[in-house]
Amino acid sequence: MADHKVLAGARVVLPTGIVDSGRVIVAGGRIVGHAPADAPSVDLTGHWVVPGFVDMHNHGGGGASFTSGTVDEVLKGVHTHLLHGATTVVASTVTGDMDFLAHRAGELSELAEQGDIAGIHFEGPFISPCRKGAHSEDLLRYPDPAEVRKLVDAARGHARMVTLATELPGGLDSVRLLAEHGVIAAIGHTDATYEQTVAAIDAGATVATHLFNAMPALGHRAPGPIAALLQDERVTVELINDGTHLHPAALELAFRHAGPDRVAFITDAMDAAGFGDGVYHLGPLEVEVRDGVARLVEGGSIAGSTLTLDTAFKRAATIDRLPVESIVRAVSANPAKVLGLYDRVGSLEPGKDADLVVLDAEFTLVGVMRKGEWVVEPRPA
Repeated sequence: MADHKVLAGARVVLPTGIVDSGRVIVAGGRIVGHAPADAPSVDLTGHWVVPGFVDMHNHGGGGASFTSGTVDEVLKGVHTHLLHGATTVVASTVTGDMDFLAHRAGELSELAEQGDIAGIHFEGPFISPCRKGAHSEDLLRYPDPAEVRKLVDAARGHARMVTLATELPGGLDSVRLLAEHGVIAAIGHTDATYEQTVAAIDAGATVATHLFNAMPALGHRAPGPIAALLQDERVTVELINDGTHLHPAALELAFRHAGPDRVAFITDAMDAAGFGDGVYHLGPLEVEVRDGVARLVEGGSIAGSTLTLDTAFKRAATIDRLPVESIVRAVSANPAKVLGLYDRVGSLEPGKDADLVVLDAEFTLVGVMRKGEWVVEPRPA
């Protein structure tokens, strides 16, 4: 059938390991096991083929904000990240007025229903003023379960994750509420102690929002949330591998103690990702991006990132020297699993969506396919 495409000759990363001179066969938007003898073939010798990237924490890109942009702007931001290999994107919001966030959730849920985004992540307003980062302190609130429920309901079944400072009043009850509704409770922007973090995990929290960032540092007498989140096998830890948010030793520590099956690379990207330096807004706060680093104009706090996941992948392979299989888990399989999407995306297996990325021998992105169609078509050598 002419519908078949055979990608041949590449090093293919499968859940079972790396296959040299492997093949990926695509038909009808999915990966299949067999192809007719006359199916067209693309020679990808000297390249890598890996699953499409899954970004579970992303605030925008291409000059567009997922919190405040129009529908067309949101789609532009999603497409920007798609060009960099993120075939699945969860749209993250930042702290805002509750009525605004509820209304925004309704708008974003329509894009989720169309398959343009993979759901909604509410980062704030239920976070600690002590660890607010680039969130407006005037709009922060305690995690009252009724208000958490308001946002979940407004998302019409498309709320994927809520980041909470679980030590605040109502925090543990909100974690339990989210767990009951199948929404990820993520611990982040928190000033919690080790013991308070353990209690939140026991209540049902399963993700660490950008581990190390916006939380107390690891201490030998007061280990804080970092130790608890790294220790517990029930927790997936997000990492921003852009060279600004984390020292390479911190990245190595996370991989060593959490293991390759519990790390998810995220971008935490804001509008400037894939767009360039300049002045932007993150919610109501003004952000200046200089040399690719986003900081609040007032106070200088890091304000998200300008990272794309292809850059995170290449850095992990060439600077951090991580095994390629571990990187693929971090950018694809692990976030897909924690989001409950692994039956469709996150690995190159028959029956799954034909979402994949082609990298050259130096791990530079040269091709992107989503649902069997080339978004970035690799050029013949």
